[in-house]
This record gives sequence, C-alpha cells and structure tokens, in this order.
Amino acid sequence: MTHPFNQAYADEHLTRSGFPLGGIGAGMICLEGSGKLAQVSVRHHPQIFFEPLIFSAIHVKGVDNGTRLLEGPAPDWKLGARWAGSNNFHQSSGNGFYNKTYGMPHFQSTQFTARFPFATVDMTHPDMPLTCQLKAFSPFVPGDSESASLPVVSMQYTFTNTSDKAVEAVYSFHAHRDVIASAAKDQKNNLWPNVIQEDSGFVISQGAPVDNPAGAGEFGVWCDAADTTVDTAWFRGGWFDTLTMLMKKITSGDTSAKASYTDGDPSQGGSLFVPLQLDPGQSQTVRVLLSWFVPVSDLKAGQTDETSCGCDDGQCCTPNEPDTYRPWYASRFGSGANLRHFWKLKHGTLQQQSALFSDTFFASTLPDEVLEAVSANLSILKSPTVLRQHDGRLWAWEGCHDDSGCCHGSCTHVWNYAQAICHLFPDLERTFRETEFGPSQSAEGEQVFRTNLPISNATFGFHAASDGQLGGIAKLYREWRISGDTDWLKKLWPAAKQSLEFCIKAWDPDELGMLIEPHHNTYDIEFWGPDGMCTSFYLAALKAASRMAMALGDEHERYDQLYARGKEAMETQLFDGEYFIQQIRWKDLQAKPEFEHQNKDRCYSPEAVAILQEEGPKYQYGKGCLSDGILGDWIGRTSGLEPVVDEAKITSHLESVFKYNFRTSLADHVNPQRCGYACGDEAGLLLCTWPKGGRLSLPFVYSEEVWTGIEYQVASHLMMSGKVQEGLAIVRAARQRYDGRKRNPFNEIECGHWYARAMASYGLIQGLTGIQYDAVDQTLTVKPQISGDFQSFLSTATGFGLVSVKDNQVSVEVKHGKIDVKHIDYQPCE
Repeated sequence: MTHPFNQAYADEHLTRSGFPLGGIGAGMICLEGSGKLAQVSVRHHPQIFFEPLIFSAIHVKGVDNGTRLLEGPAPDWKLGARWAGSNNFHQSSGNGFYNKTYGMPHFQSTQFTARFPFATVDMTHPDMPLTCQLKAFSPFVPGDSESASLPVVSMQYTFTNTSDKAVEAVYSFHAHRDVIASAAKDQKNNLWPNVIQEDSGFVISQGAPVDNPAGAGEFGVWCDAADTTVDTAWFRGGWFDTLTMLMKKITSGDTSAKASYTDGDPSQGGSLFVPLQLDPGQSQTVRVLLSWFVPVSDLKAGQTDETSCGCDDGQCCTPNEPDTYRPWYASRFGSGANLRHFWKLKHGTLQQQSALFSDTFFASTLPDEVLEAVSANLSILKSPTVLRQHDGRLWAWEGCHDDSGCCHGSCTHVWNYAQAICHLFPDLERTFRETEFGPSQSAEGEQVFRTNLPISNATFGFHAASDGQLGGIAKLYREWRISGDTDWLKKLWPAAKQSLEFCIKAWDPDELGMLIEPHHNTYDIEFWGPDGMCTSFYLAALKAASRMAMALGDEHERYDQLYARGKEAMETQLFDGEYFIQQIRWKDLQAKPEFEHQNKDRCYSPEAVAILQEEGPKYQYGKGCLSDGILGDWIGRTSGLEPVVDEAKITSHLESVFKYNFRTSLADHVNPQRCGYACGDEAGLLLCTWPKGGRLSLPFVYSEEVWTGIEYQVASHLMMSGKVQEGLAIVRAARQRYDGRKRNPFNEIECGHWYARAMASYGLIQGLTGIQYDAVDQTLTVKPQISGDFQSFLSTATGFGLVSVKDNQVSVEVKHGKIDVKHIDYQPCE
C-alpha cells in the first residue's frame, strides 16, 4: 500500500515512525506512531534504542478488559531488538525484556498525523466505549529561538465517549526513574534518582556522584487537571514485583495518592491519576507537561594528535579541551524548578504561537510531497544532532550514531546544504558564521571545518574544506541579506576577506579562477585538478565577496576579475557539451600525491600505487556526471546571488544528472559502499555515474550511494531551472523510501540519524516559488516555476506569513511579527 504524501500514517506505515519532540540543542523524546514515547535522549547524546518504562493508560470502570495502554500494537521488529538500559542483560531480546509494556493490553488501531511541530495519534478499539486522541508538541515559533530551544514536551489526551452510556474512567501517566538515571556506575554507587511530588505532578531527580558531576539531572511531569493525584511510592521488591503491583493499581482504578519514601530507598518511579466522567458524546482533555534539566555533561569534541578516531575523514573526536558542554537552557533558567515554572506559565501562549506557525506553513498550496519533505526534516532541529551551548551559540554533529554524535564540529561542508535555520532562526544561523570566521579560523585565513566543543580556538593540522570554507563566504552574504544587519557584516568582513585570500593562495595560486591544487570536500577526500563542483563554489564566493566589498566601500575589482576568468574557464574547459566534469591533474601541480596517509582507510597499497601511476590519485570523478557537479550555483542562488555561469549550461548539467543518475529501481545497481540509504527496487538519485565511459578503478568514496540531501538540492536546482516535474520525481522517490515501513519518516539518514544535509529540503520552497526576501533592500522577489495561483510560507528575520499569487498579483499576509516590503519583484512563470 502506498502512503499518500503529507497524509496520516497507518498500518504498516507506522512500523518505523518516531517523531522528535524537544528543543533545539535541548534533547529529544520521540513519539512513535503507536503513541509510545521512545528513543529518550535527554542527556546530550542520542539514545536511539533507549525505551524506558514511560507510558499512559486508561481504565474504564465496569467494562471487561477496560484497562489499556494509550498505545497501539508494538511493531514486530521490537521483539528482536537489543535495548539500551541500566541492565543490558535485562534488555536483550533473547532474555525476553524487563520493564517493557509489549505484554500489556493496548488499543487495537492507531493513526498518526504529523503537522510539525505537532503530532497527533488517534486510537480506537472495538471493545472500548471511548476513543483517545493524543496531540503532542514542543514549542517552535520561527524567530523565537528561545522558545524553540526548550527541553519540554506537551501531551494532550482527549477522550470521547462513543457509547450511549455514561463512562467513568481513570487516566494515568507513569515514568520509571531510568528516564533520567545517569550511567550505570552511578547506580552501582546507590545513587538512584529520587522521586518527589511537586504540585500536580512529580520530579525524578538524579544526584551527581563525586566522580561524575555530569550525572545530575531532573525529569518533571505535571498535569493540569485540578483533581490529579500523585503516587511517588511504587511498590518495592524483586523480579517483576514493582510493575506487577503498578498494573494491579491501574487495572483496579485505584487513584490513591502516595508520598515519597523517606527511608533512603527511593521509589522506582512516579505516577499521576486523573478521574474522568464522560456522558455520551462528551469529550474531556487531560494535558501532561514534561520537562528535563541536565545542566552539565561530560561531552566534548575536537581535534587532537591522535590518528584513530570516529570520523570518516580522519579528524578526531576526543579533544584536548578541559571543559565540557553545558546547554543553553541551563544558563537561561538556572534550575529545573525555574524551567518547569516557565513551561507551566507560558505553555498556552507557546501552543497558540506554534499552532499559528504550523497552520501557516501547511496552508501552502505547494505539492504534498514538497510540504512533507520540508516539514519532516525540520525534525532534525529537535534531534540530538544539534546542540546549543551555554552562551547560545549553535554547534552540531553531522548526524547521530545510535548512542553518540556522528562526525563532530558543525561540519561546514555538510551544513552547507541545510537551508532551514537561516530562514526560521536567522540569529542562530549567524552564530555558525561567527564561529567559522572567529575561533575556527587562523590569522592566515585557514578554517577548520570541524569546530571544537565547547567552542574554542581551533588546532590546525588537517586539510581545510574547499566547499565548506567557500560556502561560508556565500552564506555570510546570505545572512547579511536575510538580517539586513550591515553592522554585523562589517565585524566579520575582515575575516571573510582573509578566508577568501587563503582559498585563492591554497587552491588557485596562479589566479586562473578555478580550484586546481588538491582540495578537500564533502566526500572526505581531495579532488586533484579543477572540477565543476568546487569551482562553482569558488565563483559563488567571489561573486558574494564582490557584493559585500562594494557595500562596505572596499576594493572588489580583483574578485570580479577572478570571477570572470573562472566563469570563462568553467564554461569552456570543464563543460563537456552536456555536463560539467573534472580535469584530473597531479603531475603539474605544486602538491605531490601522497602514497601513504595517516588514515589507514586511505593508504596506498602497492596495487593502489599502480592505479595512481596510470589513472592518477584515488577518489576522483573525472568524466563522470556528478549530481553535485554545479552545487556552488545552488548555494549561490539560495544565498541571493545570480547564476554563477551560463544558465543554459547549468540547466543542461541538471538535465543530465536526472537523465543519467536518477534510477526508478536500484535492483541492478552495483553498490559496494553503504547500501542502507537506498537499495533493491527503491528509486533514488546516485551521486555519480559515468555515462560516457572513463569510470575510474577507485572513484571517489560514496559515489555509488544515494543521499537525500543531494537529492533535495538537485531537485530544488532543477525546479529553479524550470524542470519542475523532474525535481518532483526525485522528491517523491526520497519520501517513498521514508514512508514508515522500512525507515522512519522523520529521520533521514546518511552518516547517522537525523542527518543535517537533509535540510536541503527547505530549498524546495525557493525552487518552486522563487520567493526570497532581502532585508537590506526590503525587496520581495517572487519568481515561480509553477503557473497559476498559489500561496507559500515565508519566514524572515522579523516575522512569518504567506505569500500569495492570484491573478498575477502578489500579496503578503503577515501572520506573526512584521515583514517590511518596499518593493516586489514579480517574474511570472512563462
């Protein structure tokens, strides 16, 4: 059964669903399609297979089998999983699991609807006289980075009596102390969390042992019902005693309150109960607010002298920095109690504002597959991929391993693709530029593409990333135009000039306008000789630098001359008549090929040396048709620049990418690389093909793979070039792979879960509508590639709303904040 785009998930499409709830850089809890809370990752690192005992239940009095968890059936794959927890023996599938709810009665059917940042689960059972709808969210209001960074969740359960008789029932919520408990060594020291009553709820509080000050944390649960009762004294015993007695209380409808133990042996968890009275047809809502507060961590990342590490490109993830990461929310609130007070006080307002954003976004009339691709990948911002340190600056992984971050340092050549934060939270995106042109850059202009955590002055010793560093210059221009803050640009411009100077000297020493010397890039290797991908970045950076220099009264002629040379060279030397290619060069360059490398995965064996002598350095693409082969133009256009080379050649390249690299089935494709992203009968866009021959023995690593981030940038770029149907075909292929059957619709993977590159999907909005707002000139550009009337979401630094085109007239309806528009540049679709 095919899942219709942007519609509810049901049946087999619930199998792998998990919708992140939480704040930017604040941790995550996932709401699964069944209604279960799982993947609890509140301690500043991902815990993909951590599913502690945390659940809601309903007991209907006088009804046979009237006690059920407020969840649907557990998917079969869970019965064979190995879960993380305080006792791995108990979480092994071969041992049957402890403290799991798979053996409890549940609702028979659920349906899951995502309207980011809201998720709704509708639950039904033929033997129950009521239905339940769970609506969950965490605050997300574009332009309000504070509320979007809160470690909080709201869960609203609405019960409706579908029978012809009055219903008396009890709603209950339960959380085991494991939800916040720190490392197992702390538990062995008997430093189990305390469970404490607080108002109409409870707090599970983990103390910090002497040898692990990062162990402290709190998990708060609060209910808005006036007649809520709280039990923070679960039955204590061995084996399954605790859960057995808890279920006895739930199934009997017992709502008695119990105060916390005072004998030094704390409860294993806490519960709250709410009695319900429902007449036929009547509905009643219970709201439960969750929060967590983990003020210190043992997390740090950065570059060392070690040669063995967890990053594919050889940069290490064990730093010299003595300090550790502390989250922004801890600096903002100071204590868990202050956070909980704020959440209770502001919840209603933040729900209204978040709903306003959601309603406005989904009022867009763009194709459903586009709205789904954009909104589903906003979940990345609520995942452990993103951190926000104590002073408010963003820092991020590329993605997440199952139990740790993957590839550290706000990697510039990956985050290049992400287009969401710069529009939704421009203040946060600007902190990336401030870091790149600040502590991550040397006096000579070299940038590390992986920033230390906590953010600090970099250690230099590895390659600079050509696409990452040049992309940062284009994005500096973008951030200036989005914010309209020329004073901010003035502060960073000297460093940006030095950065570009380094790039010229390192990769284009003869100032030919192309990157020629070996240049590191997002494929974790170096290209030798000029290529379309990285040279297009160079041209975009030169164009952006010229614009910024002119605005600031600085010299720009050299940039213009270099750009003109590079444009001509790229169009004449790197265009094969159909698409842009690479000229592999190594014998006439200043740099000499290395026969050995500090990373063992890139060593030259004797047989590899033989290949080098015949073909050149490993990991090039040469005459291949590279999906990223004109990527710098897309980066430039999404930054507010004009095309970097002849538009007809750009379009020809993109048409070639679709013609040669897009496959409706991968069943016959040979992929010795990572196959989990797309395989078998699935459709997808390959990173590179060699339709005219010339395939190298060892082309660049990842060349046979399919990455959604590249699919989205190519789709968006095709749309900008008028090839809308081709772009939509790619988007549909990507989202069909993430339809919930095999992969989580809200977790697009690459080198890790919730991979940042997938936020290239936000660029689909510009690809279809051509909508860009320039705060410097207060100009709204609307250059759609779709004909007829439409409306689309717009987010700026000062507000958000809807841009509508009706009868060839453009209007802006501001929904939140303000958007000052002095000029509208409308270019209708031909």
